[in-house]
Amino acid sequence: MIKSKKLGIWIDHSNAHLMEFCPEEKTITIIKSDFTQQEKHSSLEKNENIMHNKEQHMLAGYFKKIAEVIKQYDEVVLFGPTDAKLELKNLLKEDHHFDKIKIETRSADKMTEMQERLFVREHFA
Repeated sequence: MIKSKKLGIWIDHSNAHLMEFCPEEKTITIIKSDFTQQEKHSSLEKNENIMHNKEQHMLAGYFKKIAEVIKQYDEVVLFGPTDAKLELKNLLKEDHHFDKIKIETRSADKMTEMQERLFVREHFA
């Protein structure tokens, strides 16, 4: 029997915490968005349109980094407090590279590292 590779991702628009579901504790990988509050204020001072375009461009790059990791898994759960999880899922649904990967979303609040690990463990158990 082939074991499927499973990944849990706590995500918002600024950070993604990636946790592989496996018997041994692994470290959490963190991917950060390049669009920081400082970047937002700097762009907003120039023009709101420029700020929005820059945010969309940087968010696309952020999601692309996460998507590259997701390609290595069979099942993924995206969870977190914002719509970032839904935005990422919709983006992945448009790409046929992800057709065979089971991707689910769940709402969750801000969590500690232990709470994130427990959430992933309970979801896939």
